[in-house]
Amino acid sequence: MDGTQCRYAGRMNGDFDSYRLSAEHEALRDAVRALAEKEIAPHAADVDEQGRFPHEARDALVKAGFQAVTIPEEYGGQGADELAGCIVIEEVARVCASSSLIPAVNGLGSTPILLSASDELKAQVFPSIAAGEAMISYALSEREAGSDAAAMRTRARRDGDSWVLNGTKCWITNAGESTWYTVMAVTDPEKKANGISAFVVHRDDPGFEVGAKERKLGINGSPTREIYFQDCTIPADRIIGAEGTGFKTALATLDHTRPTIGAQAVGIAQGALDVATAYVKERKQFGRHLADFQGLQFMLADMAMKVEAARQLVYVAASRAERGEPNLGFISSAAKCFASDTAMAVTTDASSCWAGRGTRRTSPWSG
Repeated sequence: MDGTQCRYAGRMNGDFDSYRLSAEHEALRDAVRALAEKEIAPHAADVDEQGRFPHEARDALVKAGFQAVTIPEEYGGQGADELAGCIVIEEVARVCASSSLIPAVNGLGSTPILLSASDELKAQVFPSIAAGEAMISYALSEREAGSDAAAMRTRARRDGDSWVLNGTKCWITNAGESTWYTVMAVTDPEKKANGISAFVVHRDDPGFEVGAKERKLGINGSPTREIYFQDCTIPADRIIGAEGTGFKTALATLDHTRPTIGAQAVGIAQGALDVATAYVKERKQFGRHLADFQGLQFMLADMAMKVEAARQLVYVAASRAERGEPNLGFISSAAKCFASDTAMAVTTDASSCWAGRGTRRTSPWSG
């Protein structure tokens, strides 16, 4: 199944109450899983150990058309729904968490444009991402404005036919690898949250710089950096929506994309469960396979139960977001939180199944 065959799910089954996986969704899962196991998994450990960007994964995803499946067809994308986007991320994360941030962050960075930008701006940005020639990152957070995003200090002022940005954004996933950046900046400090606007910045814009890569505890193949704007000048038409609507766009973006991080967590948990299950079926102690011990059977059953519960919550959240239902904040946040907690619990238990071997950097989930 290649990228053209993936033009399926686009807004299918819009009348269901929660969600229902279509045959196309299941075919997509099979295609992404096959690609991930063949083209991404063999490099996962090295990517994490070396802390290098997973170029093999990006090339494979681009070739198959899976790097940004939710970009509309009119801009060269697949036009897939948000549930399909989650399936792609989940299946890649099952073998490599770092690589899963390629489709995840392309989706995150694209969503503000998809929700609020003019058709002209969409036509300027989306085709290069859909073709795999560019990636896009999302820049909201600052050192003193993480959860309290409205406290951001990055500023943008109008100067004739341009906007001029000054400030710093931090924790920007895939910064340095991305070509485009959606950026939130204050255009009217007196209006507080209603004085924040959204922009699209290109890496070649004058006054834009990328900082050093952060040293992280995990997901080392996906670079996290600060980005700097020093009189960064961009064309006036690169504002997303009307001036002063950026914060609303940012919140709406998070409502739509928190489930994608939940999907990443589900994939990580599923991958850990899979390797733990395979190991206990193979490993023997006291003349019996570990899988024959009831205590481990209970543990694996609990792990599987948690993974499936998290998956269902993520899929429901993604489907509600796709339909544009109101009050998405709770369900999208719950999906992200529950799935993340599940990934932590399941990977910890999976490591226990491997006993001492589970503490080694060469464990199967180290990538």
